[in-house]
Formats: sequence, C-alpha cells, structure tokens
Amino acid sequence: MTSTLKSPPALLAGEGLPRFEAITPDQVVEHMPELLQRLGAELDGLETVLAAAAGEGRQLSWSEVMDPLHRLGERLRWSWGVVSHLNGVCNTPALREAHASQQSAVVAFGNRAGQSRVLFEALRSLQAREDLDATQERILSAEIREMELRGVGLDGPAQEAFNAASQELAELATGFGNRVLDATNAWSLKLTDPAEVDGLPESLREQLAQAARQEEDSEATAEAGPWLLGLDFPRFGPFLKYSRRRDLRERAYKAHVSRASGESDSNWPTIERILTLRREQAQRLGYANWAEVSLASKMAGSVDEVEALLEDLRAAAYPVAEKELAVLRACAEREGAQEAADFRPWDVSFWAEVRRRQAFELDSEALRPWFPLPRVLNGLFGLCDRLFGIHIRPADGEAPVWHPDVRFFRVNDGASGEPIAALYLDPYSRPGSKRGGAWMDECLTRSLDEDGRPVLPVAYLVCNQSPPVGNTPSLMTFEEVETLFHEFGHGLQHMLTTVDRPQAAGINNVEWDAVELPSQFMENWCYDHATLMGMARHWQSGEPLPEAEFAKLQAARTFMGGAATLRQVHFALTDLRLHSQWSPECGRTPEQLRREIAATTTVLEPIEEDAFLCSFGHIFAGGYSAGYYSYKWAEVLSADAFSAFEEVGLENENAIRATGRRFRDTVLSLGGSRHPGEVFETFRGRPPSPEALIRHTGLAGD
Repeated sequence: MTSTLKSPPALLAGEGLPRFEAITPDQVVEHMPELLQRLGAELDGLETVLAAAAGEGRQLSWSEVMDPLHRLGERLRWSWGVVSHLNGVCNTPALREAHASQQSAVVAFGNRAGQSRVLFEALRSLQAREDLDATQERILSAEIREMELRGVGLDGPAQEAFNAASQELAELATGFGNRVLDATNAWSLKLTDPAEVDGLPESLREQLAQAARQEEDSEATAEAGPWLLGLDFPRFGPFLKYSRRRDLRERAYKAHVSRASGESDSNWPTIERILTLRREQAQRLGYANWAEVSLASKMAGSVDEVEALLEDLRAAAYPVAEKELAVLRACAEREGAQEAADFRPWDVSFWAEVRRRQAFELDSEALRPWFPLPRVLNGLFGLCDRLFGIHIRPADGEAPVWHPDVRFFRVNDGASGEPIAALYLDPYSRPGSKRGGAWMDECLTRSLDEDGRPVLPVAYLVCNQSPPVGNTPSLMTFEEVETLFHEFGHGLQHMLTTVDRPQAAGINNVEWDAVELPSQFMENWCYDHATLMGMARHWQSGEPLPEAEFAKLQAARTFMGGAATLRQVHFALTDLRLHSQWSPECGRTPEQLRREIAATTTVLEPIEEDAFLCSFGHIFAGGYSAGYYSYKWAEVLSADAFSAFEEVGLENENAIRATGRRFRDTVLSLGGSRHPGEVFETFRGRPPSPEALIRHTGLAGD
C-alpha cells in the first residue's frame, strides 16, 4: 500500500503560479486564519532566536534576520496577494465578503510584525555590520524606516490607537473602492431611438448593442438597437467624444462625476474619516500631517518642493489650456452649436474631437482597425526585443488563469535563450466584476529559494480596453495602445530585474515618485515611426497605417496638452493639500478645499454635481495618498530618458540598441537596489532635466 502526500489547499501553496480556479471564497474564509496563525507562531519563534542572540551579544548575520523575515512575509504576500488580485479582476459578492472578513486579521498581523521591537533592534544591529553591500544597506534603511512609520516606536495606548486606526483605514479603503465599483455598475441608460446614437461610430454602437444583448438576452444589433450605455470607460469615454446628443452627454457626464456620492452609497463620510485618521496617524508618528509621512520615503524632499514643481507646471499649462478652450468654443460657434454660448464639461471631449479632425484631419475612431490587439502585442514585443534584447512568446495553456480572456507569456533572454520571466495579460473590460483602470502587480518576485535556486518574476498586467465583438478582435484606440505600453513598462521593471534580493528586486524599494519612470518612458515609443508603423496594420487587409495618418498622430501629440497637464496638476494639488492642509477643524470640507484649488487649476469650473473625490480611488483606495504628484515628477525623468534615444537618432539602429541595453542594465535591472537619482545618472550621465518634458507636452511656447 502506498501513501501519498496531501497537497496543501490552493490558497496556502505559497509558491509558484496560483491555481486561481481553486481559490474560492470558502477557501479564503477557511484557510487565511490558519495561515495567519501559522505565521504568527513562526514570527514568535524568530523573535525568540533573535532575542537570544542579542542577549548573548552576538552580532547577527543577514541570513539569520532578513532571509527568514522575507520568507515569512512572502508567504503572506503570496496568499493574500492572490485574494486581493481576484477581488480586483473577478469580483463577486461572495469573494468581496470573504476578503472583507479576513482583511482586519491581515492588517493586524502586519502591525504585529511591523511593530516588533525585537525585529527592529535586530535590523539596527544588522545595519552596524561592516560587510554589507550597498543594496543590503539600502534595504535595511528602508525596512527600518517602514517599521518606524508603522509605529514601532509607539507604546501602550498610542500604539493601540495606531493599530486600531490602521485596521479602520484598510476597511475604509476597501469600502471606498467597492462603492465606486457598485455605483459604476448600477447606472445604465437604454437607448432605443436611432437618433440617440447619432454620431457614434459603428464599433461603439456594436459595443453598446453587445452590452444590451448580455444584459437583456435580446437580439440587439448595432444598426437597430437597443443600445445600452454604461459608466465603464470603454463605453462612457467614446460616448462623450462622439455623441451628437448634448442632452445625453450631459446625463452620462453627471452620472459619472457623481458616482458614489448619493445618499445610499456616499463616499463623502468615508473621505473625511480617511483624511482624519491619516492626519492622526501622522501626528502619532511625530509628523505634522500625512503628506510628510508620504514624502518620508520618496525622492521629493518636502511638500514645498512638490508644490513648487506643480506650480511651475500649472503656470505653464493654465494659459495654454485657456487658449485651447477658446479654440473649442470658436469651433462650436462656427458650427452654429448652442453650446458655444454656454460651454460645459460634457462638451469638451466632443468638440475636442471635432477640432482634432479639422486641425489634423485625424479621426481617432477611424484608426481602430489599424490597432488590433494581436498586432499591437507583436509590435510591443518586437520593440522589447529591439531595445532590450528579450524574446516574448505566447504560452497559453501552460499556466492557470482566472478568466478565459487572460493570456500567458514567457520571457527569454535574446542572447542566451534562457528564461528570465513570465507575464499574465488581462486586457478587456468586464463591467460588473472587474474594477476599472489599468495596473501592473506582482504575481511572483525575483528571488532565490531556500535551496539557492532562482525564482523568476511573473507580472500581472491588467487593462480595461474594448473587448472583441463577434468575430472582430479587440480594435484599440490609440489611447488604449498608450495604456498598454505604459503598464508594460511597469512589467518590464518587474521582470527584467537582476537583483536577487527580493526586497529590492523590480519595483520593490523604488521610491514611489520614481516608479512611473519606465511606464511613462514606454509611452513615448507609441510615437516612434519604426515602432508604430511596424505594428499598425489593418486587421482585415493587413495594410500598414498610411504615412499621412502617422504624420497626423505626430502633429496631434500635443493637442490639448495644456488641458491634460492642468488636469493632472489639479488632481495632484488636490491630493497634496488634502493631506497637508485639511483637518476637521479647518472650517471647510474636503470638497470645498478642492473647489478652491479648482479656481486656479481648471478653466471650466466643476459643476454642482461634480463629486469627483468620491471616485478618486488612487488616493482613497490605492497607494497614491499624497503621492499623485508622482506621475508628473516621474514624467520629468521619463521624458529625459527618452531624449537619450532622440539624441543618438531614432533611425540609428545600432545606437538605439546600445542605448536600450544601457536602459535595461540600469533603470530596468537595478530596481530598488540603488537610489533612483543615482540609477538615472548612471543611465543618462547627468542629473535629470525638465527640458524634454516641456518640449514633449508642447508647453515651451513660441
């Protein structure tokens, strides 16, 4: 009789690729407490060993402290990371409830580890060793700072209050995001009259008809309807851009900007509570406000330094944005449109598209057939081969997935052929179960296992682009192409790291305001002739994009650049001041503060119904609190990095390849093992300059 070892539950595997289909809500409820109990016991054991060594006066080694600490943290990250990932891409009421039921225990364990005095003293003792390399020193400094920010220096009631607030903040963030998702899913508008879809391109009408078929099990068609409009961006965004029905644009716009602000699903109380708790947490840690806590681990040195950057951008962008708005009004006036006399926010996208067509003869929607997802992926992968010397091949069927739409790819080094990474791609919008936006996350991080064997990195890349319709593949807008390149940049930094210490591999330990450098860098290649023309081919005929259309894209690159920059400044400044200036005693609500900021950062005053803060997930349900400015901060770095390729000549293939390898060997390879300023200077040969960003965004003036 033979015995077999029982496999652990899928949620507790703790290594390798997750078996997503086997991780059920019931398993989360049943096995997360088991895992946390086991990890708690292991943490107790580690503390006992470390305390004994300290009592003997013995200096600890890296392998005695950091390796077991990493293994312990990685097992929690692996299991809870899968749960959080599924909650974002396969959201169901049962999974949402299971996630919420375990979140407080996960936060409590994080606080327990982050506030361990024994661990803290062991890290400080380890920091005193003279045989550490620069990467180890940087990792230790970050770990010690993180423990300080998690309240390791607090005692008694102060630490109890800190931990209770941490628990509440995690629950509030989850609730905030869920209400935004629910509000987005709850609104729809059924269109039955062909006049209601006047101006909409066929691809959008087909998408709205497909939504109607799925919702009502009807025989809806693009030609006859009915059509179902929703607030998910693949439907909402193009509708605002193309619909000739101003009344319907207004209705959709007001629904979008007022999400999660109604009486039954309001995020307003959550916003005030989050801001209040963050401010109290900061003061417990000895900081004046949460912005100071946030900046403690970033490149920017102070709130004033960030304010100065944002003011420079605001001052440059505001007059440009005013001129752009005047041009749109004049365009509407020439067309005899009623909105010329009363221009409103729901008019901007529509008239910007009209003006874009007039000025550049560029029809954004008409370009979709030249950007089918399979060809765009081939172009993106070809660029990565050209620049970084890597081969990316499809490996569908070789890994478990969480949805039939999900693709799996393997990444090999071009020179040696050796495998170096893998990635998941979940490209399409799934209203109702998948949160909006686009992001990259870690599935597996580069490291060495207990036997010294390499663990190769695996990335999650998630987008929300237009899905295939019938036999037609996903035909992408140019903006969706840029988004894919952006997220792939994050993925490249995660996958191409050569740092074996996981605490500094990939994006780990990279200052938050530098983490957007590779992503925004990759966006620039969407405007490179060789790259774009190599992938832009008609999905049916295979014909390349006409050169005239490429020239129009290039010419239109800075179109509405002032408005785009000003929009980002508005978001960033609102975020920063909410976390540096607002308090319950300041005599104004967060929304009132936001509207004060809008007076100098918007050229169209927000409408009364505008409750944008209630859906500002980046700062209330994500990791960007007092850090949204990072997009513009890193854009200075990314534009300057791309200018290194421009300087050697984008048509100079040998020089481009050499510069690309240098970028791989520095920015993409070194991860968080060195300060991003040092990494950038190693690549560029000098500190960063904002000149390239000003030029790329069209704000340089005449």
